[in-house]
Amino acid sequence: QVQLVESGGGSVQPGGTLQLSCAASGLHGMIVTHYCMTWFRQSPGKERERVAALDADGTQHYADFAEGRVTISRDNDKNTVYLQMTAMKPEDTAVYTCAVENPGCVGVVIIGGWGQGTQVTVSS
Repeated sequence: QVQLVESGGGSVQPGGTLQLSCAASGLHGMIVTHYCMTWFRQSPGKERERVAALDADGTQHYADFAEGRVTISRDNDKNTVYLQMTAMKPEDTAVYTCAVENPGCVGVVIIGGWGQGTQVTVSS
């Protein structure tokens, strides 16, 4: 079973930058290089939406609202995926959760493949 621990959430002012981390463990240990790692977010009253995904082969996928402001990356040795967000807006306020999907990033989260989430608040 996989375990995901997110960190790096908090409060940031509009226009600021924040980097989230998602440390993966379990399974065979080489999660980030064998699966698609995805960041989702959910704001109160809204449906959960995909922010970015990083496939096992290194292919990156971004939501339209994230293009140009968000970068997803990973550290293979640390089995950790990062989400760097810049030029942040109040509408970026949400709980951000990482997940493990099957390779190909087609939206199939593996059983037990959700993190607990970390709150991000963008406010002046």
